[in-house]
Amino acid sequence: MDQKRKIQSNPIALLPIGVFLVLYLGMGLVFEYALKIEMGFYKIPIVVVFLVSLLVAFVQNRALKFDDKLEVVARSVGDKDIITMILIFLAAGVFVGVTGRDSAEAVAYFLLSVTPAWAAVAVLFIAACFVSVAMGTSVGTITLIVPIAVAVANVSGFSLPLCIGSVMGGAMFGDNLSFISDTTIAACNSQGCEMQDKFRANFKIALPAALVTLALILVLSYGTGVSQIEPPAYNLLLLIPYVLVLVGGIVGINVFVVLLVGIFSGIGISLLTGTMDPITMLGNMGSGASGMFETIMVTVLVSAMCGLIREFGGFEALLAGIRRVFKGRIGGRLGVGLLVGAMDVATANNTVAIVMAGPIAKEISEEYGITPKESASLLDTFSCIFQGVIPYGAQMLIAVSTAMNLGSTVSAFEILPCLFYPYVLAVCSVIYIVFSAGKKKAD
Repeated sequence: MDQKRKIQSNPIALLPIGVFLVLYLGMGLVFEYALKIEMGFYKIPIVVVFLVSLLVAFVQNRALKFDDKLEVVARSVGDKDIITMILIFLAAGVFVGVTGRDSAEAVAYFLLSVTPAWAAVAVLFIAACFVSVAMGTSVGTITLIVPIAVAVANVSGFSLPLCIGSVMGGAMFGDNLSFISDTTIAACNSQGCEMQDKFRANFKIALPAALVTLALILVLSYGTGVSQIEPPAYNLLLLIPYVLVLVGGIVGINVFVVLLVGIFSGIGISLLTGTMDPITMLGNMGSGASGMFETIMVTVLVSAMCGLIREFGGFEALLAGIRRVFKGRIGGRLGVGLLVGAMDVATANNTVAIVMAGPIAKEISEEYGITPKESASLLDTFSCIFQGVIPYGAQMLIAVSTAMNLGSTVSAFEILPCLFYPYVLAVCSVIYIVFSAGKKKAD
C-alpha cells in the first residue's frame, strides 16, 4: 500500500459516520420520547452501534484488500496519542474512585459555612466549579452536589430550578477545564497539545464566562431574605488530593505524575480519616477504572473508523465542504466549534463528540492555521456548551432524576432558563473567536 499517494475527495467515505448518527440518534429519540424509557439515550449500547459503523467502513472501498484495511486500522489505533489517552482515562478513573463522595461534599459544606445565606446559590455554583475541576466529571459533580442544592432550595426559599441550574453550570465549567476530564484528555490528545497549554487557552474563555455567571447569580440572589443554612460536619483534609491535582496540572507537571500524587494522597488521607476501609477503597479503585471501559472502547472504535474514513477520502470531502461554507480566520474556528457541537447534539455525549470530531478538527486546524491548543480548547468548549443545554443529555437527566428521588419535582424545561453558564460561555466563545483568536503569534 502506497503511503505517499494523494488521497482523493470521496463523500461516500463519510457513510459510517452517517450510519452511526442515524442509528444512535434515531434509537435514542424512539427510546426517550416514543417509548418513554427513562434516560433512553443511555440505554443504547453505543459500543455496538460503533461496531456496526466500523463494519460499514470495512466493507467500503473494495479496491483495498482486507489485510491492508487492518493495517490502516492498526496504525490509527496504535497511535501514541490514542494509547496515552487510554492510560490517562484509566488513571483518572482510579483517582475518582479513591477520592470518593465525602471529598466533594466537603467542598460545598465548607463554602456554605463561611458565606451568608443569601449567597447560597452562588456557593453552589462555585462548589460545583471546584469539584468538577478536581474530579474531572460533570455527571459525577451533579450527582454529588444536586442533593445539596435540593436541600438548600428547601430550607432557603430559593427556586429549585435556579439551584440546580447553577450546579449544572459549575459542573460544565470543570468538565471543560479539568486536567483529568475525559473531554480534556480526548481534546488534547486528538489535537496533539499539552494539557497546560490547552488550559491556558481555554481559561481565557471560561473564566470571563464564570465571572459573569457568578455576578448574575449574586444579583438575582441579593436581598431575597432567605433563611439561615446550617451545613453538616465536614473534613477539610479530604480536599487535599483535589488541590494537589489542580495545582500540579496548572504548573505543568506530567499528567501521570499528577494523577499518581492525587491517588496516593487520596489513599493516605482516606485511610487516615477513616472515610474508607482498605477493602472498600480497592473496590472503588477497580470500579473507577472499569467505569472508563465504554469510553476507552469508543476511543478505539472511533480511531479505527476514522482511519478508514481518512484513507478512503472522507476527510478530504468534509474539508472541501467546510472550505465552501467557512472562510478565513473566523470561519475556520467556527467550523471546528459547530462540528463538535453537531456531533454532541447527535450523540448526547461530549466525550464521544470530541473523539469523533477530533481527527476532522485536526485536518481543519492545519488547513486554517489554528494552533493545536486553540483547536483543543474550541473542541472542549463548544462540546460543553451544547452538552450543558440539551434536555436529553446525561447531565440534565441525572439532575432531574436526582431531585425527583429526593421528593422534589422539577422538569428539564424549568431548568433550561437557569443554565446561565453555558449561555454566557457561548457568547464569550464567539467574542473570543471574532476579536482574539488567531491574531497573535503562536507561543
